Amino acid sequence: MLNKRKRNDLFLQIITYAASFFSLVTLSLIIFYVASNGLKLLNLDLITNNYQALNYIADTKDDQTLCNCSPTKTIPDGVYYSSKWGIALTDGIDLLGKNVIEVYYVHPNSPFNEMINKGTGTEFLKLDEDFSIIRIAYEASPTSLSRYGAERMINELNLQDDFREPEFTTTGGGIRGSIITTLYLIGLTLILALPIGVGAAVYLNEYAKNNRFTRLVRSFIETLTGVPSIIYGLMGLAIFVPFIVNITNATGGNIISGAMTLAVILLPVVIRTTEESLKVVPDDYRYASLALGASKSQTTFNVILPSAFPGILTATLLAIGRIIGESAALVFAIGTAIKDDISLTGQSTSLAVHIWSMMADEPANIALSTTIALIILFIVLILNLSIKFISKKYMKRFGVSS
Repeated sequence: MLNKRKRNDLFLQIITYAASFFSLVTLSLIIFYVASNGLKLLNLDLITNNYQALNYIADTKDDQTLCNCSPTKTIPDGVYYSSKWGIALTDGIDLLGKNVIEVYYVHPNSPFNEMINKGTGTEFLKLDEDFSIIRIAYEASPTSLSRYGAERMINELNLQDDFREPEFTTTGGGIRGSIITTLYLIGLTLILALPIGVGAAVYLNEYAKNNRFTRLVRSFIETLTGVPSIIYGLMGLAIFVPFIVNITNATGGNIISGAMTLAVILLPVVIRTTEESLKVVPDDYRYASLALGASKSQTTFNVILPSAFPGILTATLLAIGRIIGESAALVFAIGTAIKDDISLTGQSTSLAVHIWSMMADEPANIALSTTIALIILFIVLILNLSIKFISKKYMKRFGVSS
């Protein structure tokens, strides 16, 4: 009998270790794949730059003269310099992972320093290191195109005594707008979901009687946890979007309707997590507070809720993680337009929807998608560590047992 029990225990341990090992390996492979593909594009410019690039088409001045000048700084290997025109170009990769020709250096006497703007905006344009060259057109020769590389463009430029209509662009492909949208969604969703969710949990655990009605409510809450998020998105499109359009200047999906949709998604998670944290508070705390003359409300808000604060923080962390990672519902409730100018009543994308947009391209931009995924994982990690730190400090300061 004893040997059979040992064999059963050993079998169960093997299953447990095998499942844990499989989960660890799977998670490690995902992180490795995201890191190996995403680190290549990860830089500060990606986070701070706009997604939309600004294109310019210029023309030369009538008194254009050749530069015929040596560079005033050292030109490294891999950078191609035209002394005739005083410009140095190099091959690079933009924030979207595409090959571009970057402007490395422009001599002060170069004709590229003062060109006529053929579009809207300022009258004159100056080429500098913030731009990438798209093409340079000539009067009697084929146009130099960026797809052939910096060396060929410099060689073709050196063969010309004049040029016309250089087209260049600012750096685009940044995710600044998506980061701002995600932060807006986090703030607005927590403002809507936390008070309602925590209040409902307090009522169910501290005030409501254990009867058929409360059991039915709990069953509904648990059922809502398993509803696919895309159904919530349809609800947001059918209810919240028209509501916000009627009371604001919004014309379609917007950040507010997206936050309201996410708040509905998060309510079951917040309610269940908060209620579980309230249940683990010892009943002795309640009895002692009531015995000292405190009312039910004073006991709940001055004794029970502070003791359950670490659990409420956990619910907040789970909510933030769901907000950052949600995409299906937001596709309907907020839209998929990647914007740089963010407003609460305008369309934009969160980081997760930005990934969806990149993967919907032809071909899919896997490099940028994994970079954004890496940023999301980093944000969630920082939030997790921050919540644990705050919770530990709180318990140490107020003497709350973990």
